[in-house]
Amino acid sequence: MFKSSILAAFGAAIMLTGLAPLTASAQSTGTNIPGNTTGAQSQSPVDGQAIETEQNARQRREARNRAAPPPPTPAENMAAAQALATATSTACQVTSAELRGVTPAQEKLYEAVCATGPGFVFISSTPPVAADCILLAGQAEIERARDPAADVGTQCVNPVNLDVLRVVSAYAVEAGVACTPDQGSSIGRSSAGNLIYEVGCNGTDGYWLERLPTGWKKTECLEVVGQNGKCRFSTTAEQVATLKGRFAGNAEAAACDPTEARYMGANANGSFYEAKCADGKGFIVRFDTAYAVQQVYPCETAQRIGGGCRLTVVPEAAAPAPAAQ
Repeated sequence: MFKSSILAAFGAAIMLTGLAPLTASAQSTGTNIPGNTTGAQSQSPVDGQAIETEQNARQRREARNRAAPPPPTPAENMAAAQALATATSTACQVTSAELRGVTPAQEKLYEAVCATGPGFVFISSTPPVAADCILLAGQAEIERARDPAADVGTQCVNPVNLDVLRVVSAYAVEAGVACTPDQGSSIGRSSAGNLIYEVGCNGTDGYWLERLPTGWKKTECLEVVGQNGKCRFSTTAEQVATLKGRFAGNAEAAACDPTEARYMGANANGSFYEAKCADGKGFIVRFDTAYAVQQVYPCETAQRIGGGCRLTVVPEAAAPAPAAQ
């Protein structure tokens, strides 16, 4: 199961606004004094108080603006994010970074785009923390599937970091997957703690990709399903198309147009799959490690191969005719 923790949500930004200036002031209309021909108006005490209040408010705003530090430059954000990448031993050559906010403990959060691979959220905590954008997105998918209103915590927002398929497609190439990826996601960790990704393939069966300390392990989705796992990006049509393609080198198997397929397991002799054919018949086929057909077992005679066929209904053998009296 996926065991990564959710990062705390960004700290709320606090906007400071100045006091609203007084816009209305009492003003005397003046009184004509005998002998006074200038029409001058006198200023009431209220007028003076309003002007003084406006001046004080303006002075406070100006002082606050002088005290506020300027926002960090893009270069400063990149340098800070790169320092955190180095401190967390994260393989990321930062190409751009943005300050996303601070935690309640006033720890800064940066979202970084890396030259290759996924982006990261870095937190300037003690010790610092790095969170993979692909893992965060995968965990969010899992949480929202359980509860659409779930609080999924901090998420990456840079469009480059939201391109999950770009990253998972690169992983598929590294793992030796020979298909055109059309979907991808982080799905959790193995029991050994290794990260696992799912890649969907255009027109063929997809894979689980497990990152081992020594490289990648790829497992076809048909096999994943046969081991009680789940693939979201592979359809039955794509899986049977993959199996049919492997029948091409064997005349007996190639005569089948499979409509359903099932992975049954493997042993020292090879891997075993069941195919249900469009004509209602079926068989179990044994492949070698290169998926070349080694043996075809019709369902009628395959009862001892992994418990027999499940996708194809095999008619019961007719009872023998009674002996003549």
